Amino acid sequence: QVQLVESGGGSVQPGGSLSLSCAASGITFSGYFMDWYRQAPGKQRELVASITPLESTNYAESVKGRFTISRDNAKKTVYLQMNSLKPEDTAVYYCNARRVIGRDDYWGRGTRVTVSS
Repeated sequence: QVQLVESGGGSVQPGGSLSLSCAASGITFSGYFMDWYRQAPGKQRELVASITPLESTNYAESVKGRFTISRDNAKKTVYLQMNSLKPEDTAVYYCNARRVIGRDDYWGRGTRVTVSS
């Protein structure tokens, strides 16, 4: 059974930092692209950051220079370090695993991030 479990969400003031984690089980983690998405209230889900098995990364323009995605293939975990948080970063953050070869695609249940003074 495949599981992606996000953790690390919470409430923080503008300018603060949070670190999200997503622990995977039931997949060969090193064979998957790993993504972080977010969905703000009333908005569509958007891609925040991606990392390949060889650790190439991509970021949405809105988070470049503030967020860092990383992965530990041995621990089957992907991370999202979020710095200089803004109120517009408030959203539910989701972890996604996309198989490099094939169509397998899995989602976590999300973790809520609230940035507010």
